[in-house]
Amino acid sequence: MIKEAKEKFIQYIKFEKRYSKYTLTAYKKDLSQFLFFVEKNYNIFNIKNVDHLMIRSWLAYLMGNSISTRTINRKISTLKSFYRYLIKESIVKKNPMDKIISPKTYKKLPNFIEKNKMDLLFCQTDFGKGFLAARDKLILEMFYATGMRLSELVNIHQSDVDTYNYTIKVLGKRNKERIIPFSNRLNILIITYIKAKQEIINNKEKNNYFFVTEKGKKIYTKLVYRIVNHYLNQITTLDKKSPHVLRHTFATHMLNNGADLNAIKELLGHSNLASTQIYTHNTIEKLINVYKQAHPKS
Repeated sequence: MIKEAKEKFIQYIKFEKRYSKYTLTAYKKDLSQFLFFVEKNYNIFNIKNVDHLMIRSWLAYLMGNSISTRTINRKISTLKSFYRYLIKESIVKKNPMDKIISPKTYKKLPNFIEKNKMDLLFCQTDFGKGFLAARDKLILEMFYATGMRLSELVNIHQSDVDTYNYTIKVLGKRNKERIIPFSNRLNILIITYIKAKQEIINNKEKNNYFFVTEKGKKIYTKLVYRIVNHYLNQITTLDKKSPHVLRHTFATHMLNNGADLNAIKELLGHSNLASTQIYTHNTIEKLINVYKQAHPKS
């Protein structure tokens, strides 16, 4: 009964809610761990017999094994979605998650790269010549100019890039489409890349993806990560040198230059403003540092 309920729920979020494969994988893992714990420790095989005390016991077990608060909250979120589905389908009558309180998490400020270092990256770094140089520079510029996610970039299609209207269409989390504008500077790089791409893959495999390898195949996430890491290594000492750092950098620089928070929210594809507001802390921190350096009695 427990496993059947789990499988029905997974099918529901896959085909009706259309969650991403990454979310599906996380939900499957969380539910499998929880259901295994309940079966092993309480010998329960019917989801109707699971109560809030058992859920608390599982959460305590996770905390005792040094699982991070952030990860535990994600697992709680999985269970909340699971039980909402069970209530909706009348599989259970009471929701034990109503008595579960999520532990407070410390929100770490997102890392970002200073503007002068980004200028150094694009103005003084030697990317070389040819197809790879054009592609790699465009990847870095596109992350910084649009704030898009890694998964969004690798899945851009040819038809998604509009060099006439200066916009890119991306498919974000939960299959939500959004249109991101870009500058003339990025448009020039896009056109340069398209020309180099046409030359390199003229007699090779052709597909509808915008970013491709030398063989004409769709670019993959690990390769993009390596490209970004390689070039960011030349300008910053941050521990994390990932595409997501460039997303953070985009948002922080936009906010520091007076962009409206709601506009940044739309550009990033956040579902709520709370996710975007974390960038205001970077701005406040910057103001505090400026105050300490400039005020005579600080």
